[in-house]
Amino acid sequence: MSKIKVVISGISGKMGQESLKAVHAQSDMEVIGGTCKSPQYSTLTIPDSSIKIPTTASLEPIISEADVVLDFTNSEVAMDAIRIAANHNVPIVTGSTGFNAEMVKEIETISEKNKLGIIVAPNFAIGAVLMMHLAKTAGQFFEFADLTESHHEQKLDSPSGTAISIAKSALENRNSGFTSVKSQKELIEGTRGGTLEGINIHSSRMPGRVAHHELTFGTIGQTFTIKHDSINRESFMPGVIMAIKHVIGQSSLIWGLEKVMRL
Repeated sequence: MSKIKVVISGISGKMGQESLKAVHAQSDMEVIGGTCKSPQYSTLTIPDSSIKIPTTASLEPIISEADVVLDFTNSEVAMDAIRIAANHNVPIVTGSTGFNAEMVKEIETISEKNKLGIIVAPNFAIGAVLMMHLAKTAGQFFEFADLTESHHEQKLDSPSGTAISIAKSALENRNSGFTSVKSQKELIEGTRGGTLEGINIHSSRMPGRVAHHELTFGTIGQTFTIKHDSINRESFMPGVIMAIKHVIGQSSLIWGLEKVMRL
């Protein structure tokens, strides 16, 4: 059986590098190229091997032989990758976040028009996806909710896309938002964090973190806490590999790894 040929968009980034190692380690997959904003060299050597693959600033020169595009960039670069992938009828998996409503609509249109498999996942950590699933179940039974998330200092967005997905999951089975307590005296402005339909969300950014999410529900006489930590970026790779295998043969948009996991 032939190997799944993968092109990685954002191959020089931290997630791109981790994905390169993970995909290369699969007996049924191979990385055939990658893109980055400003390639220093025209080729890149896969770690712990002598295999060289082409690196370019655009997908166009290297996508023709690909079976799947794997994207870890940002929302704007990811949109370009999705458009190019659609033009070549190549399914795409993206872990980029920050898509606005207009972008989401365009992704939906591209997938529907081209009958193209697209997976958009804000988090590939299986534990984080399970956390969203549990938040959806528990959210209907509590009145109060606080969500804390911590990431490394280079994280661009606050709160994280995963935190927003967790909060939306907690709200999914409710008829109204949560109750958010307002301090009578806020001695330091913003101490209570931002709010999403009554869920107070707090973001921390500092070195030493990869990803931490902690959701606490409260009601009379009790609290219920769901917590997940990604210790390193390797934690995302089982979900990435699962998504790559799943997107092949798909003809529609899948939003979130939970659908791939059949939750």
